[in-house]
Amino acid sequence: MGIRFDAVTVAYDGNVVLDSLDLAVQAGEVMALLGPSGSGKTTALRAVAGFVRPSAGRVFLGERDVTDLPPYRRGIGMVVQQYALFPHLRVEDNVAFGLKARKVAKTEIRARVAEALEMTGMAAYARRHPRELSGGQQQRVAVARALAIRPDVLLLDEPLSALDARLRSDMLAELARLHRELPDVSILYVTHDQVEALTLADRIAVMDKARLQACGTPRELYRAPANAFTASFVGNANLLPVTVGADGVAFAGAELKVDTAGAARGSKATLCVRPHLVGLGDGPNRLQGTVSEIQWRGSTHRLYVDVDGHRVMADVPELRTPPAHGDEVTLHFAPRDASLLTAGITHG
Repeated sequence: MGIRFDAVTVAYDGNVVLDSLDLAVQAGEVMALLGPSGSGKTTALRAVAGFVRPSAGRVFLGERDVTDLPPYRRGIGMVVQQYALFPHLRVEDNVAFGLKARKVAKTEIRARVAEALEMTGMAAYARRHPRELSGGQQQRVAVARALAIRPDVLLLDEPLSALDARLRSDMLAELARLHRELPDVSILYVTHDQVEALTLADRIAVMDKARLQACGTPRELYRAPANAFTASFVGNANLLPVTVGADGVAFAGAELKVDTAGAARGSKATLCVRPHLVGLGDGPNRLQGTVSEIQWRGSTHRLYVDVDGHRVMADVPELRTPPAHGDEVTLHFAPRDASLLTAGITHG
């Protein structure tokens, strides 16, 4: 069962927090809603869950218009940021809660609880209380509770934000595994973490200031972002203000060879180049600048280089003798590794 937003708008006291969202999540797809705080992504998820009422537009689950249905009639599983487990109930009773509310037969409840706990690796903890579990284990229980009702749609609202980096990585792998085991479940995943979105999602919807900015596969958004905001939010990016010429663009006194198809000569645009595609030393599309900062990141060094007042980032393999602050360096990048954003620099 898929999810469809049909021009959905949500406003509180005249303040629009979600503006005319048109978006379709295919059956069995993982769609990440990615954006900064206040972008409208959680509001969109809550509109699907039935916790907020759109002021305009309709929400569909499959072919069913659920805009006016209460949450309990939508058949949706949901995991929120703080898990919302009942502290006085054991793990197995937390997982059974939704099934009991739906008046499922006791024998089936036992079977479904056991199945959900086994699927999330929590079968051995069925008799424990939430206070006896780690944060990662509580998160697994929350997922088990959502899966126990066998939903066609699973909503995940920043489910990993309370975990440390190691647990987040482990749980991302677990969520990916669960989706492989449940290929028919559609997942709407709200996050502000680009790594989570790039790792888990089939497609990413990028939100900013209550509006949808772009939607596509992680590879599409990373390699050919629709606008400067998407380029800067999905991965790190150098966004350079350029002027379009006959065979390329002009930047900081340098003529750079890039694909300018569709851009008018003499127009202003933004050139997007990912830091890991910028090399140190001679090569095509050379840029001269001064090192303003250098960071060692284990297997790589990140160089921040001032090029005529513009900061350019380069992620290069670890250097035995890295340049020092104030050194003059030459950077380069291949023409195919740059994307021209004709909308200009619009960070939103």
